[in-house]
Amino acid sequence: MAEPKIEQVADSVISADGTRIAYLTIGTGPAVIVVPGALSVARGFARFAQALGANFTVHTMERRGRGDSGPQSANYSIAEDCADLRAVQDKTGAELIVGHSYGGLVALEAARGNASVRKLALYEPGVSIAGAVPAGWMPAYEKYLAEGKPFDAFVEFVRDMGPEGVRKIPRWMFRRMMPMFMKASQKDVVTSQLAENLREHRELLRLNDTYPHYSEISAAVLLMDGDEDRRASTESDHDRLATVIPVAERHTFPGIDHFGIDERAPELVAELVAEFFSRS
Repeated sequence: MAEPKIEQVADSVISADGTRIAYLTIGTGPAVIVVPGALSVARGFARFAQALGANFTVHTMERRGRGDSGPQSANYSIAEDCADLRAVQDKTGAELIVGHSYGGLVALEAARGNASVRKLALYEPGVSIAGAVPAGWMPAYEKYLAEGKPFDAFVEFVRDMGPEGVRKIPRWMFRRMMPMFMKASQKDVVTSQLAENLREHRELLRLNDTYPHYSEISAAVLLMDGDEDRRASTESDHDRLATVIPVAERHTFPGIDHFGIDERAPELVAELVAEFFSRS
């Protein structure tokens, strides 16, 4: 008989600048904080949190600009997210952090010189090395946002940031195809965060090639990725990142992509994360 599904409990904390930061909690055991990436919300990690919650108390952050959390500032920088993460840490006592994509970059930045972080499990963290993260989508994206055409802006983003096969599809065809692969609820989540997505990617690009300063991290780090949508130009980036972090290990999941942790195989990723966090 299947185990009954346990609902996540909503809570919040006030960050250093007075901004309310919401989060969802599930499970019992040592405290873990999950930091979602760009264009993601806390409830999107429900399956991952449910699986990890079998052995840990999982707190999934609702980052600024999403849900019940307060907005990003007009002069947003990643330091805001780092302060928010530290506020949730202070309230929950969590020494274990999971980060996905841009949330992985937040976790890395927050862990620099922060001895209260004992372990980091990062799934394809959004680290730019040697200009590998594309920026060509930004002018058209901003133009479409200004014209009140959010879906067109999103198409520009996905075509430039996606796998090589996606970039070869003509724009008009890709725009027609996109609604077939997105539920209405997913489209609403994405289009409500497009301004935040632009600010966050500007920060990601600003931090290009600053990865050597992750030598300041004292936490043990698990770097995870999927092999399905790798770019040849970024294939070695995780290895390069691992070389500067004092205590780091790598794991690649075959057959899953950038969304393995929240959509494709969250239970599988949670199993590895649980094993990593359980080691002394």
